[in-house]
Amino acid sequence: MGDGGGNGLGEDGFIELDGVEKVFRVRRKAGRWRREVHGVRAVDGISFRVPRGRMVGYIGPNGAGKSTTIKMLTGVLTPSGGRIRVAGVDPSRERVRLARRIGVVFGQRTTLWWDLPLRDSYALVRRIYRVPQARWRANLDRCVELLELGGLLDVPVRQLSLGQRMRGDIAAALLHDPEVLYLDEPTIGLDVVSKARVRGFLREVNAERGVTVLLTTHDLTDIEQLCDRVMVIDHGRLVYDGALEGLHRVGGSERTLVVDLAREAPPIRVGGARTVRVEGPRQWLAFPADASAAPLVARIAAEHPLVDLSVREPDIEDVIARMYARDAAGPAGPAASVPASRGPVERPAEPGRSEPGRSEPGRSEPGR
Repeated sequence: MGDGGGNGLGEDGFIELDGVEKVFRVRRKAGRWRREVHGVRAVDGISFRVPRGRMVGYIGPNGAGKSTTIKMLTGVLTPSGGRIRVAGVDPSRERVRLARRIGVVFGQRTTLWWDLPLRDSYALVRRIYRVPQARWRANLDRCVELLELGGLLDVPVRQLSLGQRMRGDIAAALLHDPEVLYLDEPTIGLDVVSKARVRGFLREVNAERGVTVLLTTHDLTDIEQLCDRVMVIDHGRLVYDGALEGLHRVGGSERTLVVDLAREAPPIRVGGARTVRVEGPRQWLAFPADASAAPLVARIAAEHPLVDLSVREPDIEDVIARMYARDAAGPAGPAASVPASRGPVERPAEPGRSEPGRSEPGRSEPGR
């Protein structure tokens, strides 16, 4: 796999992982009365460092080990092997101490109290983290302003839309001035407007407070607009660490320009792109993901009567599949920065989503 030259292993590490592994023990039926224990390796020897104040994307397909990594970084799960340090603290040994220094948002979980209005949830957060009243008020006012929560403070969480609740969760994660913010799918299910608000807020927080952000997402646009470095995990292993542009080059991925013409026309021929599909007046053109769409649009608009157009980003699953295809065909760039696996890995359908006897870091969910 490719290495974009940005793994940061020689830099000062605020977040440090060294050979981290996580193996889940699963009991399976092996006869009428017998059960065998199998090890499912969700994370397989991951090492990386993130300097203070950076925004880093951590991406991969479903079941790759992203959420498991986040849970080990927060102390919810204990690694099966390797070493983790966050701000010099071992998360699994000093979870309470670390909790005051981190903020966590799980896109499919809420840390808010389901039946309480946002205002009351935020007041409880202040008491839990023992935030001074003046500092809490300043943080709350800033979050309310940037995330446009003013009209929602007296609304019970259960009555909020997904986008409104997500903005409420992000605000709650920042009220105690965390040094690190872990975001697990923070824009999942959000509309375009909500996504733009969340992204703008995260840029402001990073610039003003120097908060270190580790972002997991399936939306490459989140990474493109927020992060200068991206790490890709697949089957529990780190397969890429560098710039997003480098990832596209290594994978040879493509974006798609969808063009609606005023009338039906033969396939569009334009340099730097190829027409892959035509349906009536609509045409789909593929072009390199690391190239700008603007020159392509300008050339098409100069020669054809445009009605509408849109750009579709490549799926991360497709990017990774192309990386593996190119590796199988032969060397396509710099060697991977991560050593090969030491043995076969059994891949769970959704590793790290839950573990018997352990709970999510959220405090309230629907029906609780």
